[in-house]
Formats: sequence, C-alpha cells, structure tokens
Amino acid sequence: MKKIDKLFSLLRLALGFVFFWAFIDKVWGLGFATTPDKSWLQGVSPTTGFLKFGAEGIFAPFFHGLAGNPLIDWLFMLGLLGIGVSLLLGIGLRIAGYSGVLLISFLYLSLFPSENNPLVDEHIIYLLLFLIFARGEVGHRFSLYRWWGQSDLVKKYPILQ
Repeated sequence: MKKIDKLFSLLRLALGFVFFWAFIDKVWGLGFATTPDKSWLQGVSPTTGFLKFGAEGIFAPFFHGLAGNPLIDWLFMLGLLGIGVSLLLGIGLRIAGYSGVLLISFLYLSLFPSENNPLVDEHIIYLLLFLIFARGEVGHRFSLYRWWGQSDLVKKYPILQ
C-alpha cells in the first residue's frame, strides 16, 4: 500500500498543480493558455472565451448563456484556486474532491459528446481521480493531511477533512 499511496500522492500533486497553474495563468496572463492582455487582472472574463466559443455539443446553448457572467467567473476562479491549493497541500481533500467532480462535470457537459470518444475522455479520468481523493483513503504523503486532520477545526467539522 505504501507504493500505491506514493503514486496517488504524486497524482494528487500533479492534479493540484494543473488547477493552481490554470488559476495563476488566468489571473496574470503568463502567456501560456492566457495572454497578458486577456488576463483577469486586465478585466477580461476568464470564462467567456471558452463558454462562448469553445463549448459545443448538445448543451452548448446553456453554456453560451453563462458567458460573461461575473458570478460564474468568480465561482470558476475560486474553484480553480481552492481545488488546486487543497490538492497541493493535501488538506480539505473531501471538499476539493467533490468540488472537482462538479467543475469537471460541467466542463465535460460543455463538450458533450466529445469529438474523439462519445462517452469517455480526459474529463472522466479527472472525475475519477477527484472521487478517489474525496474518499480520503490514499494520496496523503507529501502533504499536511495528518496535521490538518488533527486540527480543532476539522475535529469540529469533519467535512473539512
């Protein structure tokens, strides 16, 4: 079990970095997925480009209607940050895992059906990883998981585990 826990810990860190990096790039426009002139700090919606021009498939009209909504922007960005930091630190994995499932489900539906496979794509793989981390049974190495679990806050509100 030690070797598999190390592997899941590395997966947790990698997935956390994917989400944290997406947040950082969208805020500052580091020139990877987001150019500086299209950063959130420049007043550009971090979701409009994808929701308006990237969403396709049977649910696309619903997602097009969300484009440019400041509430959606804030929820998306807080989701990226919260999920990313939680996975990187190994704390709040239950909430991060279920939040990740929700976020990835919306992304999956915004592209449904996928052009390469009508049912399973990378979103489903992410979703399954989030469910594994939400269960709290693996991926605790290289983290603050034990310290976090022993805190008074988590003892009072176990959902924060």
